[in-house]
Amino acid sequence: MEITEIVSYFINEDSHTLDVTFRTTNDSDNEARVDTISLKEAKDFGYNLLTESFDFFSDEDYESEDYDDDFLDVDEGELTNFLNEYYLVHPNRLPDSEFF
Repeated sequence: MEITEIVSYFINEDSHTLDVTFRTTNDSDNEARVDTISLKEAKDFGYNLLTESFDFFSDEDYESEDYDDDFLDVDEGELTNFLNEYYLVHPNRLPDSEFF
């Protein structure tokens, strides 16, 4: 079993978790697996999934005070490597595939 595709991911800053949807070599195109993993787990495995924040707009492009233009970015290669290692060490935590 190996992670072949990251379908989607979301970093929940409030709970410090990663919500990820992915496929393995055992999954068809109509299936995916969904999991929520603590960012501490990734750090414990030696992975820093979060890269520096980046800005889509300069201050001149968008000046609204209620708009947060800093976004967390995740290195998908690191994410894939982490998930492969994580589920190798903890195979019982691998979620079942679901129709997607």
